Amino acid sequence: MTDANQAWEELRPGVDRILNKWEEGIHPNEYMTLYTTTYNYCTNSRSTSTDHRAEQKGANLIGGELYAELKRHLEQHLQSITDQGASHMDDSLLVFFTKNWTKFTVSAATLNHIFGYLNRHWVKREIDEGHKTIYEIYILALVSWRDHLFQRLQEKVIKAVLKTIAKQRNGETIDTGLIKTVVESYVSIGLDENDSRKSTLEIYKTYFEAPFIEATEAYYKAESEIFITQNPITEYMKKAEARLKEEEKRVEMYLNPATQKGLITTCESALVKNHTTAIQDEFQTLLDNDRLEDLSRMYGLLCRVPDGLDRLRTIFEAHVRKQGLHAVEKVAESAAAAAAAAAAGTATPPNERGDDDEEDEAPKKKPASAAKKAAGADSAEIDPKLYVDSLLLVHKKYAELVQTAFRGESGFVASLDKACREFVNRNVVCKSSSSKSPELLARYCDSLLRKTSKMAEDNEFEDVLNSVMTVFKYVEDKDVFQKFYSNYLAKRLVNGTSSSDDGETSMLTKLKDACGHEYTNKLQRMFTDMGVSKDLNDSFKEQMERTHEKDDLIDFGVLVLNTSSWPFQPPKSGLNIPDDLLKTYERFQRFYQNKHSGRKLTWLFQFCKGELKTNYTRASKTGYTFQVSTYQMAVLLMYNSATSYALDELLGTTGIGKEVLVPTVGLLVKAKVLSMEGGSSPSAPGVRFVLNEDFKSKKVRINLNLPIKTEQKAESSETHRTIEEDRKLLIQAAIVRVMKTRKTLKHVTLVSEVLTQLQSRFKPQVPDIKKCIDILLEKEYIERADGSKDTYNYVA
Repeated sequence: MTDANQAWEELRPGVDRILNKWEEGIHPNEYMTLYTTTYNYCTNSRSTSTDHRAEQKGANLIGGELYAELKRHLEQHLQSITDQGASHMDDSLLVFFTKNWTKFTVSAATLNHIFGYLNRHWVKREIDEGHKTIYEIYILALVSWRDHLFQRLQEKVIKAVLKTIAKQRNGETIDTGLIKTVVESYVSIGLDENDSRKSTLEIYKTYFEAPFIEATEAYYKAESEIFITQNPITEYMKKAEARLKEEEKRVEMYLNPATQKGLITTCESALVKNHTTAIQDEFQTLLDNDRLEDLSRMYGLLCRVPDGLDRLRTIFEAHVRKQGLHAVEKVAESAAAAAAAAAAGTATPPNERGDDDEEDEAPKKKPASAAKKAAGADSAEIDPKLYVDSLLLVHKKYAELVQTAFRGESGFVASLDKACREFVNRNVVCKSSSSKSPELLARYCDSLLRKTSKMAEDNEFEDVLNSVMTVFKYVEDKDVFQKFYSNYLAKRLVNGTSSSDDGETSMLTKLKDACGHEYTNKLQRMFTDMGVSKDLNDSFKEQMERTHEKDDLIDFGVLVLNTSSWPFQPPKSGLNIPDDLLKTYERFQRFYQNKHSGRKLTWLFQFCKGELKTNYTRASKTGYTFQVSTYQMAVLLMYNSATSYALDELLGTTGIGKEVLVPTVGLLVKAKVLSMEGGSSPSAPGVRFVLNEDFKSKKVRINLNLPIKTEQKAESSETHRTIEEDRKLLIQAAIVRVMKTRKTLKHVTLVSEVLTQLQSRFKPQVPDIKKCIDILLEKEYIERADGSKDTYNYVA
C-alpha cells in the first residue's frame, strides 16, 4: 500500500534534480523509477488517499494529492528563483531571466513525461469535468511561472528589454537572443482561460507589445524632430527609410509576427505622417532635378500614410503638363525661326508659292514676332515628326518615372494621362484650332508609311507605330485624325507609295483595337477596292488582247474606287482629254459600262499621272522621261504641234481652269522644261511659254509632278470643313439615339448624355449641341414638352 506522502517522498529527490541540475539530464533507470512510482501510486486501489471522489470512481483515478504536492513544490522552487532575481538589473536581469526560463521549461517538459500517467488519467478526468484550475503538468509549470515569478519580475524585465532595444537603435551591439527568449516566454504563458491547452497572445500584447510600441513612438518622435531640423529632406528620407527597414527586420529577428502591423504603423506615423507636409514640399525640387532615387524613396514613404500621395499627384500632373507645353513651344519656336530666316532671305519664286501676284516678286521681310506667331498658328509650318517626337519624349520620360519611382501606381498613371491629354490638345500649336494635334499626327503617320520613310525599313517600325498610338490615345478629336489619315492613306494607295502592306495593315489593326470596327471600316474598304481594281485592269487588258486592240493601246492602268469609301471629290477644273489618250479613255468607258451597266464613272484627273518620253532635247541623244500629272501631260502634249503658246491658248486647248493651269505651268517653268517670255509671272499679260530645247538634267527620269502649296492648303481647309459637317450629323444622330431610348429628357441631361456618347471621337461644344437640337426641333424629330421649355419629347 502506497499513500501520497510516501509516493512524494520517493519522487521529490528526482524532481529536485530535474529542476536544479537540468544540464546533467536524468539517467534512464532513474527516469523509469520515477515514472513507475507515479504509475504505482495512481493505480493502487487500496491507497490511503483522502481523495474520496477517487475512491468512489475506481482505483485508476487516484492522483489529486500527488498533483497538489508537485504544484506546491514548483511554487517553492519559483519563489526561490524570484528571490534571486530581485538583485539583478538590466542586462544582468535579462541573462538571469532567460537562463532560468530555458532551464525551467526543459525541466517542465521532463516532468510532464514522468507524470504522464497522471496527465492521461486523473488530470484528464478533472479537465473533462470542467475544473479550470487543473492543468497538464507542463501547463501547470507555465501557470506557476506566470503567477509567481513573472508577476513579480515583469516590470523590471520589460524595462530592461526596452533599454536593450534602445541601445540597438542607437547603434550598439546587443544579444538579440535574450530578447527573443523573453518574447517566447511571454507568448508561452499566455494561456486561454477556457482551454488551458491553447495559448493566446494576451500576456505578450499587454505586458510586452503595448509598452514596446509606446516606447518606440516616443523614441522616433524625438529623433525625427531633431534630425529633420538639422538635415536636408533628402537625408531625412534616407534616415526614415532605414529606420522602417530596421523595425521590419526587428520583427523577423526577435518579435512575434503579430507585432509587425502595430509597430510599423506607429513608426510610419512618427517618421512620415508627422512630417508629411515637409516631405511633400521637396517633391517639386526633386522633379525639377530628375532625382529618380529620391523620388522613389519619397513615394515609398508617403504611400504608407493616408492621403500622403494626393498632393504629389497634383504637383506631378502640373509638372508634366508644363514640361509638355514647354516642349511644344520649343518646336513652335524652331519653326518660327525657320520661317523668319526664310522671310529674311531671297523671296520664294512665285510659282513655288503658288502666288500669281507680280508685286510679290520682290523680297520681303516679316518681323520675327509675326513669323513666330504664324508658325505657331499654322500647323503647315510645324514639322510633324518634330512635333510628335517632342510629345513622345515627354510622355516616355514621365511614363518611365511612374513605372520606376512610383511603381506604376494607378493615381500617378491617371495624373500622367490627364497631363498628357492637356498638353497634346491644348498647346501653343493648338491655339488656333484644337484639331492641329490629330492633323499633325496623321501627317506623321503618312511620313512613316510612305516609301520615302527610312524608319519603314527598320526593325523598330512596330515600336514606332506603338508610339504613334500612345499619342493617338490622348488626342481628343479622333475624328480629325480619321479624316486626315483617310486622305493620306488614299493618296498612298492611289500613288503606290505605301512602304509595305504589312505596315498599313498593322496600323489599321491598332486603330481598330483602339476605336472599334466602325472607325476603320472605310479605311478597310479602300484596300478591298484596290484588289477589285487590279482584277478589273487584268480583265480590260485581256479583252483588248482578244479584240486585237492592244497594239494601239498605251500603257494604261486605272483604279475604280467606291465614292462612299474614299475621301475624294470631283475635280474642280475641267480637262479636254488629249487625242493621244482619248482612244484608250473611250475604250475603258465602254468596257466598264458593259461590265457594270448603270454605274457612273467620275474621272479624278487631279490624281491622274503618267510618263512622257522626250526626243526633242539637244543635250541628250536618248532623251528624258518626264513623270507628270495629267494636267501637265495635257500641256506638254500641245508642244508636239508648236514650241510656244500664250496662256490663253493653253487655257482654250486644254480646257483646264486658270486657277489650276497657272501653278501647273509654273512648275514646268521652275523645272526649266518651259521658259517664260514677255513677262515675269505665269499670269502676266502677254507672257508666252516656250519649250526649252536646251533642257538638260543629270537624271534620265525626272519627276515634275510636285505638290503645290496652295492646293495643299486648300485641301486642308476643305478637310476641316468636311469634318465640321460630319460632326453636325454625328451630334444630331447622337441626340436622336438618346431621345429614342429615353423618350422624354431635360435639356441639361440630354446635353450631358450626348457629350458622353461622342467623347471617344471628339469633344463637342455645347453651343453646337444646342444648334443641332434646334435643327431636330425644326425637322420634328423631337418636340418641346407642353408647359416646359427645357424638356424634350421624342417624336416617333
